[in-house]
Amino acid sequence: MRHFGHIPSAVRTGLFHREPAEFTADSPARTLAVALGATLYSPATRPRLADAVRKQAGRGVVSMVLCLEDSISDADVEEGEDNLVRHFADLAAGTGTDAGAATGTDADPAPDLPLLFIRVREAHQITDLVDRLGASVRLLSGFVLPKFTEARGRAFLEALTEAERTTGRRLFAMPVLESPELLHLETRAETLAGIAAITDKYRDRVLALRLGVTDFCSAYGLRRSPDMTAYDIKIVASVIADVVNVLGRSDGTGFTVTGPVWEYFRPGERMFKPQLRRSPFLEGRAEDLRTALIEHDLDGLLREIELDRANGLLGKTCIHPTHVVPVHALSVVSHEEWSDAQDILRPEQDGGGVLRSAYTNKMNEVKPHRAWAERTLLRAEVFGVAKEDVGFVDLLTAGLAG
Repeated sequence: MRHFGHIPSAVRTGLFHREPAEFTADSPARTLAVALGATLYSPATRPRLADAVRKQAGRGVVSMVLCLEDSISDADVEEGEDNLVRHFADLAAGTGTDAGAATGTDADPAPDLPLLFIRVREAHQITDLVDRLGASVRLLSGFVLPKFTEARGRAFLEALTEAERTTGRRLFAMPVLESPELLHLETRAETLAGIAAITDKYRDRVLALRLGVTDFCSAYGLRRSPDMTAYDIKIVASVIADVVNVLGRSDGTGFTVTGPVWEYFRPGERMFKPQLRRSPFLEGRAEDLRTALIEHDLDGLLREIELDRANGLLGKTCIHPTHVVPVHALSVVSHEEWSDAQDILRPEQDGGGVLRSAYTNKMNEVKPHRAWAERTLLRAEVFGVAKEDVGFVDLLTAGLAG
């Protein structure tokens, strides 16, 4: 799979200075953590779940979470588990070689299926589900672990280790940081320290950390409007900052931390109206504004995606298909970013110093900007580098048309 792989090759050639690289479920964890992009959630009880997975894969989705937790009622958990088992078998029957599909062997999954994760409620569901999935477990990349703390997380991660031993497969964990202990000031430092300790112990299994901002807001009876980002809610912004401070460091101890969910969408799956207007958010940007005509209620999402990256987050939890393409379009590395990163990381600059940007609009300090440059080039590998005259709107339009 690859980002923007759903659009024609000729279109990609016109958009990218360097095209997004291909990756698989077996790629290194460092690559997959960045490649997650817009992770689309779907209730595990969905009647035509396998068809929905295939449909979204054809629209450019590369990671999905099939949810047994908050998206379904308590009474529907058993039905959701049964539904997952049936639809994983359906997906497996249409993947791999003909022989693999017929015999249930460990044939490689078809490259157009997204990375699939299951969001469980309790640790015992992990081992139970991998047993019930049988041969179709080869399509599973891992589990999302809700309300994660050190005490609660230990059981989840021990169950994941047991599931790996049973299946002989690499399975990743994506803990969701959303507990009240993390939100409340008097317990936050201790909770973060505990999460840091347990995730470090299982570092090879933790793919990324996800933020449950809806739960944070719930603890105080808050809900942001479509005109506000998570960063406008100060109590939420403070938690995000502390999570990145402790768990998102670039010194080798940190993890990829993904952006919070955007709750708003229009009915159906159309993002644009026939008559569009210029977005205030895009006014004055250095990107191509020739066709920057975006519907007003998309502005909040775009602003939050930008603020996610500015605050150290990468990728985003999504609950609606229309959110996926904007996340991916804003994840592509601009030619200017790529040029600066390349200059900073040139071997002859190992001793440090200051360079004038090739775009002659900034100074690049080699030592302070090195971590940013390394992170930028990793993002460039999986999302590509846009051509000099290609901006967000071009990428958005191509992604939607694809």
